Amino acid sequence: MAEIAETRERRPHRRNVAIVAIAALAAAGIGWKLFHGTAAEAVPPPVPTVQAAYPLVRDVTEWDDYVGRFAPSKTVEVRPRVSGAITRIHFRDGDFVRKGQPLFTVDPRPYRAALAETQADVAAARSALALAKSDYGRVAGLTGDEAIAASEVDQLRTRVRSASAALAAAQARERQRALDVEFATVRAPISGRISDRRVDVGNLVSGDSGANATLLTTINAVDPIYFTFDASEALFLKTQRDRAGKKAPADVQVRLQDETAYRWTGKLDFTDNGLDPRSGTIRVRAVLDNPDGFLTPGMFGNMRLADSGTVKAMLVPDDAVHSDQARKIVLTVGKDGMVDAKPVDLGPMVGGLRVIRSGLTPADRIVVSNYQGAVAGAKVQTSRGTIAVDPATEKAPGAVPAGPSEPVAAQATLAN
Repeated sequence: MAEIAETRERRPHRRNVAIVAIAALAAAGIGWKLFHGTAAEAVPPPVPTVQAAYPLVRDVTEWDDYVGRFAPSKTVEVRPRVSGAITRIHFRDGDFVRKGQPLFTVDPRPYRAALAETQADVAAARSALALAKSDYGRVAGLTGDEAIAASEVDQLRTRVRSASAALAAAQARERQRALDVEFATVRAPISGRISDRRVDVGNLVSGDSGANATLLTTINAVDPIYFTFDASEALFLKTQRDRAGKKAPADVQVRLQDETAYRWTGKLDFTDNGLDPRSGTIRVRAVLDNPDGFLTPGMFGNMRLADSGTVKAMLVPDDAVHSDQARKIVLTVGKDGMVDAKPVDLGPMVGGLRVIRSGLTPADRIVVSNYQGAVAGAKVQTSRGTIAVDPATEKAPGAVPAGPSEPVAAQATLAN
């Protein structure tokens, strides 16, 4: 009976434990449901907003872009024609010198002495010739009993000829010594910008002929100045056809590395006589005026060359063009708000905008802002954007004309 009573006392305790366990399970189930229900009902991220606009369509002058380097139109190594000690330097390093301007003076005293000696030889030869002519003149007209033997007459005639030849030789030596005196002053053979001096006053220089003569300095002619670059076979063919049709040389425009505008203008004047078989390119040269000598040989520049005259082109901001591995793309927005990436073929920069040669239509809406929020395949909201020509470059050669645009591109904007 005692065991039965103990068993009865344990049953209520077990019942209480079961009730507590069931309540805990129910609470856990409710918590799990509440937690996952909240996650499932989370607010989705907002749709990004981008500005979009139609491409600007206008008549522009197309240009092909090249990178090249300036080169002197002439370059000369200045070397002496006579040997001796440098006694004077007549220029400052880096000066602009004129043709014929004195640059160096080689000690002229030995050459002046040699010139004086040859001048004395010329005087002696001239006196000998005068005496020979006088002797011959006295006997040349004698006749009858006063006549002398013909052999003596021939001797006197020969003396005249010998004296005449000796005078000519002495005069030639005089001219040579006069040249040595003249060459003692080294003058600029061309006009241009001079380099630094390679010798100082007091140095002995050699005037040996050929490359053995001492190098004194160099001069580069920079007005006009050349601009050389490597071009494709297509440009070579176009140049050849223009030459066959007797067309004027193509215009070129160049800008320097720190410039935004193509302010330097010139014309093509030379194409090499063969293409490089390894690269398929050909060396081409343009000539530009450089009156103030600002352009310097060795400087790099970006050049553009008129391609096919005026064409109708689509223009977009350069920032709207993105790189996708090896291709260029432009992000567009469809009517359903979906972003699409369209591969494009790029042209040059014109009027501050990038020319799109293919890949777009005038009806495409171009993303012109918030490029990070516009992802291909994602949905976006659009607001009104604008594509405008840079006023600073609109009047530059090759820039977008100020005339009206195409109807679709005239507004160059997109409403919501």
